[in-house]
Amino acid sequence: MNITLMEYYRELKGYTYEKISELTGIPMETIRKMFSGEMETLDSETLQALEEALKPKQYGNEVRETSVYQVEKKGYTLEDYYALPDEQRVELIDGKFYDMAAPTTGHQDVIFRVSRQIADYIDHQKGKCSVWIAPVDVCLDRDDKTMVQPDILIVCARDKITKRCIMGAPDFVMEILSESTRKKDMCLKLHKYEAAGVREYWMVDIERRIVIAYFFENDDFPTIYGMGEKVPVGIFGGGLQIDFRIIEKALADIGQ
Repeated sequence: MNITLMEYYRELKGYTYEKISELTGIPMETIRKMFSGEMETLDSETLQALEEALKPKQYGNEVRETSVYQVEKKGYTLEDYYALPDEQRVELIDGKFYDMAAPTTGHQDVIFRVSRQIADYIDHQKGKCSVWIAPVDVCLDRDDKTMVQPDILIVCARDKITKRCIMGAPDFVMEILSESTRKKDMCLKLHKYEAAGVREYWMVDIERRIVIAYFFENDDFPTIYGMGEKVPVGIFGGGLQIDFRIIEKALADIGQ
């Protein structure tokens, strides 16, 4: 985990230097120098302690979102999911319902522009993969306890595509972070996607103008890109690079 990513998670968790020092046992002055760029190298023991304090946790209070549905029943299934009204957008993860907030205009603009670049590339290459955008159901674990709706997904195995949903892990998933879903997307769903076999997972933070890209086949830690860059799609060997410069300009044009 590099310093940029550590700083991002520090900000996300709201940790002060004093808090990190308390959690890790590292002197506060050392932590200050590290985040200010005064220290260029860190020993492995210090790095491991920092990663342990800052990395997302799979299960913790910070990712458990309260839902009115959880009061009535201990564990929900796909039967309960399909019984909900059509206008009620939720995700089912490990037997719990999570409400999905209505997307912003910026959120939708990013989805449109990224998915269009992916579709154009696949068409040009005459590829077998297909790109999908929300809302489309993904039965991630092929069981009756989890059904998610990623913002963008790429599926390369045609037998996973059924009339009702995508059955199994997509090859690529992208989520647009929002205040209401940020911790769920960065913690709970990060671990769910990796465990299910998703090969590549991107999180786009419109507010901070960054793209956090995990390519699980190569590395446990992500690469962070600015929106002024082109971001390579790992599952295509870098043959496709999403041009976020266009997207950043479009967001600025609509005041996002």
